[in-house]
Amino acid sequence: MKKDREVGENVLFASFSTWHGAYPFDEIKESDYLPAFERAIRIKREEVDAIIDNPASPTFANTLLALEHCGEDMERVAGVFFNLLHSDSNDRLMAISEEILPKLTELSTYISLSEPLFRRVEAVYNQRSDLGLSEEELRLLTRCYEGFVDSGALLSEDKKETLRSIAQELSKLTLQVGQNALRDEKRFSLLVADRADLSGMPDSVLDAAAVKAKEKGHEGAWLFDLTAPSYAPFMQHCPNSELRRQMYMARMTVGATDNEYDNKKHILSIANLRRKTAEIMGYSSYAKMVLKDRMAKDPRTVYDLLDRLLDAYKPTAKVEVAAIEALAKESGFDKPRLDAWDWAYWAEQYKQKNYELDDEMLRPYFQLDRVVDGVFGLAEKLYGITFEPSFVSVYHPDVKAYEVKDSDGSYLGLLYTDFFPRNGKQSGAWMNNLQDQYCTLNGEDHRPHIVLVMNFTPPTGEKPSLLTIGEVNTFLHEFGHALHGLFSRCRFGSLSGTSVVRDFVELPSQLMENWAIQPEWLNSFAAHYETGAPIPSVLIDRLLASRHFLSAYACCRQLSFGYLDMAWHSIEVDLPEDLDIKAYEEAAWGKALVLPPSPIEAMMSPSFGHIFSGGYAAGYYGYKWSEVLDADAFSA
Repeated sequence: MKKDREVGENVLFASFSTWHGAYPFDEIKESDYLPAFERAIRIKREEVDAIIDNPASPTFANTLLALEHCGEDMERVAGVFFNLLHSDSNDRLMAISEEILPKLTELSTYISLSEPLFRRVEAVYNQRSDLGLSEEELRLLTRCYEGFVDSGALLSEDKKETLRSIAQELSKLTLQVGQNALRDEKRFSLLVADRADLSGMPDSVLDAAAVKAKEKGHEGAWLFDLTAPSYAPFMQHCPNSELRRQMYMARMTVGATDNEYDNKKHILSIANLRRKTAEIMGYSSYAKMVLKDRMAKDPRTVYDLLDRLLDAYKPTAKVEVAAIEALAKESGFDKPRLDAWDWAYWAEQYKQKNYELDDEMLRPYFQLDRVVDGVFGLAEKLYGITFEPSFVSVYHPDVKAYEVKDSDGSYLGLLYTDFFPRNGKQSGAWMNNLQDQYCTLNGEDHRPHIVLVMNFTPPTGEKPSLLTIGEVNTFLHEFGHALHGLFSRCRFGSLSGTSVVRDFVELPSQLMENWAIQPEWLNSFAAHYETGAPIPSVLIDRLLASRHFLSAYACCRQLSFGYLDMAWHSIEVDLPEDLDIKAYEEAAWGKALVLPPSPIEAMMSPSFGHIFSGGYAAGYYGYKWSEVLDADAFSA
């Protein structure tokens, strides 16, 4: 920290003199964000105007480099604020986001639709073959030029004005969808007072639920909610079908009920506004607009991929489902078909019977601290890097920080891990950059600061955090994204880390998942949390034997999400305001479903954050696309 900072001065107004320039989270106040954003917006606009008003002829240095390196103040405040907005949010941060996002969008469109700024970039681009640019410089120039064109820089002023208006509305709507889903999800909890309703559920699940209940003043009861460590094992192990139905319906109506958190109209507006944007840009659909620069190139190629995979997997998926249903009927299940909330429970029963394996058998061998050691040790063995605990400030007591070093001992970056659910944290798991990797104008390598955010099983009073094999797999996935960021050695921040084309983003993450079932890796760290005994070989054998359990079903489920994404983003006319979203979903993904349709109230789209409040619109297929790439990479 700068020692000459005035008392009360906004800590976000200047760069940090902390260890490796780490965020001084302990000194940042919520009241700092709004003035810091307003100051950063003003400074960045002044920096952009200086490029526009430069009387000198456009050059790579005075235009492209200047544009690439402007906005340092903005990156500093945005890096911390938007991470906390997703991982440790509250009503105040949400209110700040609603106030500041329109201003950020205005600045963004001011830059991307600026005629004089584009003409300077264009002038340099037209001379590109004569400038002696390096490959990376040419890449920056090309992406910058194409970015302006794809944003509407060549449009008439009236169309630009329409785009500005649409961008403002989209920024508000996508933010609202994410915040509504978070708030709606956190409202629900299921309190169970009768132990008989939970007969046969694992002690680890019950212990965690008892802790939750006690925290809410319900001693002697069990409380379950929609966070992953609570919801998933409940659906797998709760013997009471009615309670499973309540949990399932709560999960599948997030953002979809007629209350203050209803997202149905928001997602309709988003889809129509994206279509309108594409139309203004000269494309018949949003999917056609965004896919043109990706490996798939067009929606037809995406549908061909999804269809070919569905043809290959669906027959086997039907066999898998029939086997689960047969077991259920043998065990006394008296309905013609499994309902959606029965599936996870009976699939777990089948797995236990036929593979003699369940998550609870493995969980004692996956103590979180040991898994961390195992994942870090894997990276050390594969890549020679090391992780040393760092005592930089963190934004929550659950968060830990590590200094990452290369094989020669040089500094690679900072890694923050944030593993457990809490109020204010969105569901799911993700990797994010707090600071990007890039080279400063004087050639100094500015290393990245990366955060991994999860929603893993938390510790209870008597037990440490013990993970399921699924959680271990999730850790490896997100850690692959982190490695992608940490290994970045680029000159320009806009090209560094995970700032690659969407087709490639999931390759490093899915590549790392392959180690989850490798005996050599499991034997390197998996040991019983109480006795220290290594994981038995028989459990590893069972894990390997079950590695393809329901893989066809899982593929069809993932394909259904891809079909749904494409349905929302391949429209060529506006969807009606009174659209029946449930019927639209069924038509979009129906052919990929191998279970009966869920009840009319249940729908996914209003809480489908990947495509409506994340960056995967017309890109969700990329998970399956990347599986082909990661299979080839892992085979090597």
